[in-house]
Parts: sequence; structure tokens; C-alpha cells
Amino acid sequence: MSILIFLIISYIFLSVSLYLLFPKAGEDAIKGLIPGVNFIVWCKLIGRKPTHALWLLFPIVNIFVFCSMAVDLVRSFDKMDFIHSAIAVIYAPAIFTSIALSKEDKYVSPIIPREEAYKQQLEEALKAGKSRQHDKLIKNNPYRKSVVREWTEAIVFAVFAAAFIRMFLLEAYKIPTPSMEGSLLVGDFLFVSKAHYGIRTPMTVAMFPLLHNTVPIVGGESYLEKPSLPYFRLPALESIDRNEPIVFNWPVGDSVYLSPSRSYTAFQVKTNPEAKRDVGNAPLITRPIDKKDHYIKRCIAVAGDSLQIINRQVYINGQPAENPKNLQFMYQIKSNGLNWNKVHEMGIEIPQNKVVPYYLSDQQVEELKKMDPNIQIEHFDMSPYSSGLFPHDPVHFPNWTVDNYGPIYIPKKGVTVDLNPNTIALYRRVIDVYDQNDFREENGTYFINGQPATTYTFKQDYYWAMGDNRHNSEDSRAWGFVPHDHIVGKPLFIWFSTKNGNMSNGINWSRIFTSAYKMD
Repeated sequence: MSILIFLIISYIFLSVSLYLLFPKAGEDAIKGLIPGVNFIVWCKLIGRKPTHALWLLFPIVNIFVFCSMAVDLVRSFDKMDFIHSAIAVIYAPAIFTSIALSKEDKYVSPIIPREEAYKQQLEEALKAGKSRQHDKLIKNNPYRKSVVREWTEAIVFAVFAAAFIRMFLLEAYKIPTPSMEGSLLVGDFLFVSKAHYGIRTPMTVAMFPLLHNTVPIVGGESYLEKPSLPYFRLPALESIDRNEPIVFNWPVGDSVYLSPSRSYTAFQVKTNPEAKRDVGNAPLITRPIDKKDHYIKRCIAVAGDSLQIINRQVYINGQPAENPKNLQFMYQIKSNGLNWNKVHEMGIEIPQNKVVPYYLSDQQVEELKKMDPNIQIEHFDMSPYSSGLFPHDPVHFPNWTVDNYGPIYIPKKGVTVDLNPNTIALYRRVIDVYDQNDFREENGTYFINGQPATTYTFKQDYYWAMGDNRHNSEDSRAWGFVPHDHIVGKPLFIWFSTKNGNMSNGINWSRIFTSAYKMD
């Protein structure tokens, strides 16, 4: 709703500026206030056909068309300098109003036919062999741009176009950690579609183009939190399905400490000595939704599902979930009869004659057993390493581990739950942070936005995300639900892949241009 109000106000400002500007071009001022008519007249003033205005109805394309029309309109008033074009692109109503109120500025004629006519004169002089006339036309060309301006405009346009595509349509993403092995590997480069689940319009507007949240080398955040726009998402091409990888903003990444290797939440630094040592004296950084770190995991459960993990197997609504073909767990391995060269060819780096834990798929386990009938392979007991699990409340949720977890309900928009100590432990952050309510508890009574509450109705859908490398993935089991407004996009395909994330190790040619979202 807020973004709609913003667009309406912006359109009103534009219409008023056209109302002031049109009389200078011999058009009735009132035409500037009539929706549709104002753009038709605008096309006429720059020398475009009225049907050209129809391009303004097409999302994404309309932004480029609008900027082009704005530049051509100010140039039709002979405002040819780079600064004039820049202002027309940045905020057209400002320069339209300035021209309308200026006593010196006059409307000349539609710029597009004028430029085409001048170009025609140049071509005719060249064909006729009139070199002196051709040289004179070039020298006196009122539309000629300096080399510096040509390069500046080309660079600005290239950066703008690349940033625009990255912001709204496609973004390249590199797999940095092994949490999705063996489906997606460290060193895989993906293209992620931002249109499939609905284009999310930018919330952070003051930022360095083509950077996400940090500035390389020099460090520091690459954006300003204010001014900002409210959350808005265009209609989706498809819904989010179970078992498909999704890219999203790290839900708990709104207050983080940065270390050389990764981001840590304030809660992690407070409760984890290793995290505290890693961040040192780094300051606490707050981030808006669209500037939180990007994560990629598999969507295990969607809104309205009930999830439980029993002995490593995920159950959705009481039924065993489909498992990815290369699902991995940690195993304890001991063997004296393995062919280590073949083991290494499988991508498994097991130190010889040592008992070590390693992440393996079922297929890899079977292959190892075939190589050594006496091999000892056992599931690694993760119980001692299961502290810090969401919802971080062992009193109400005892005995939850990485491999035996839940049951837990995934919030669905419009569904109402009773409020009690158990549900508050699960949904406190949903109510207070993600759904943006003022939640507090006093003497056993819950207050939402100042009113006593015994129930709560969820405002948006949520999802449950887990890595395919189940024992080496920091996922929803650690920090909970993924809100719908945190969804970035859908991975499409792997466009490049390096071995172990390092170009010096070689290229995974077999992975290039393969799907990024199949279960196998």
C-alpha cells in the first residue's frame, strides 16, 4: 500500500509539471493532468507516434522508455547539456517545472525529427561529394557530443543497465560454503531469477551500484539505510515449491558483526565464544531486509506445513519428505583396505588409517563399502553438537537435536494461533520483527501494538530452509523461519564452476549450464 501511495504522489508531481510545461509548447495546460492524454501529447512534443506511450504500460521496460522520453522533452526545449539530461533521468518533474517557470526557455520543435533531418543532410552531403558542406555540418552540429560526454554517457548507461538487470531480473551468485553439497558445490556460479517469485522492488535506494552490502578492499557498508522505500513485490510467475533451492536474505542478519570470514548475529556472538573471538572488536551493524546477507538453501517446507525430523529423515505433514539424491550426512569412517587414489577421485579426502568424520551421500557410502568389505562406516552422533537450535528454548522444547527436531508449524498468512509460552518461543520474532508489530510481555500477559492478545494472525507466508549437507549447514534449524518478504529469487542454472572454489584447481566443465534446482 505504501509503495502505491508513493507512485501516486510521484505521478501527481509529474502531471503538475506537465500542466505547467505544456502551454510553452502550445498545448492546453489541462492536458497535462489527464491520464493517458498527457503522455500522448508528450510523445507528440518529442516527435514520437502516440502509440509509443503504450510502452509505458510494460513493467521494467517502462522505466527505460520514460527516461528516454524525459530526456527528449527537455532537448526539445534546446536543453542539450549533460546536466539537463541527467536531471531529466533522476527527477523529471524538477527540470520540467524549471523550464516552465523560466522566461528564457522556449519550446523549439520535436527533437527527434530535427535530429533525423540533420543526419539526413549529413548523409546527402557525403553522397554528393560535398566535403566542405559535410565538414561544415559536422563542425556546426548542435547535437554533437564531446568524446568525454560520449564515454561518460556510455559508462553511466552500462552501469545503470547492469545494476537494473541485477536489481530486478537476474543476479549472478557464487556458492561460498559447502552447505548445499553434493547438489550445489563450492565454486558454482549461478544465475538467479528475481522474477519467478515476484520482483521485489528496492527498499534501499542510496547505494553503490552493483554492490550488495559491503565495499570490497576498503570495507564498510555500501549503502545508506535512509532514505528507504516500503516493501513491495510484483506478482509472481510461480509459487515457491517444496524441495526447490531458493535464494533469500538471511532472516536474522539485521544486526550483525563482521569477521574476516563471515557475518555473525548479535545472539551468536553473545552465546558462542568462537564467534566472539572471530569478530574481535568489530562494531555492531544494522541492515535493512534487502541488504542482509544472501543465503541459498533448499525449501523443505512451505507455509502451512508441519515439519519434523526423526532420525535424520524429514517428515512433512506426517509423511516422509522426498530426499535429494546427493543428500549428505556426517559419518565416522575407519578402514585399512581402501584404494586411496579411487577415494580421492570420488572427491573424498579421507586421511589414511585414521578415524575421522566426513560428509557423505548414500551413494558414496555404498561405493566405499564395495571398495572395502571390512570398512567401518557409522553415522556421526550429532547430539553433543545440537546446542543453539531454534527456538533456543530447551525448557519448552527439550531433546531437540539436529537429527531429531520438531514438530514445528510453518506460519501461513491468515492463520491464527493461540499465544502461550510454547508458541511465543516459536513465533516471538515472527510477531515482533518480521510482521513488524510492537510485542511485549508483562506479568504473563501478551501485548501486541499496545493491546492485550491471546491469539495472533500471521501477516505473511513463511518457509523452512535446509542445506543438502545436513550436518554442515547453518539453516532454519539454527535461526528459524524465512519470511516471504526476504525471498530474493530462484536459482536457474550453473553458468560456471571451479573445483573447490579455486580457479587454480581447475574447472568443473561437466557442471556448466546444468540446472540448479533439480533434486538430483
